[in-house]
Amino acid sequence: MNRLLYVALVPIVAMSVSACGPALVGAGAAGGYYVAKDERTVGVIASDAAITARVNSAYVQDEVVSAWDINVDTYHGHVTLHGIVPSQEAVERAVRIARGQRGVESVTAHLEVVPPR
Repeated sequence: MNRLLYVALVPIVAMSVSACGPALVGAGAAGGYYVAKDERTVGVIASDAAITARVNSAYVQDEVVSAWDINVDTYHGHVTLHGIVPSQEAVERAVRIARGQRGVESVTAHLEVVPPR
């Protein structure tokens, strides 16, 4: 049930950012910042947020990659992945999934492999 709720809410949040001028973005781990302090246009910020939402949604639906373990950041279409995954297969799959999303220019993975105990 939580996965379904996450899949439903992520695109809504991404779309709400596109309708705002100065808005709080990235309130989670980054502590948030105002769009007015970002050199990207509101349209680019909205596009980046939509890419992040698409990548996260794809991870939620995947059985190998966990959306809860990977932080996805997008800047001008360039996606950076941070987090811990259980295997090299999960790293490769996470990168492949991210690259397959519309609007992604490149993917950089800073994922640490930590096998489950």
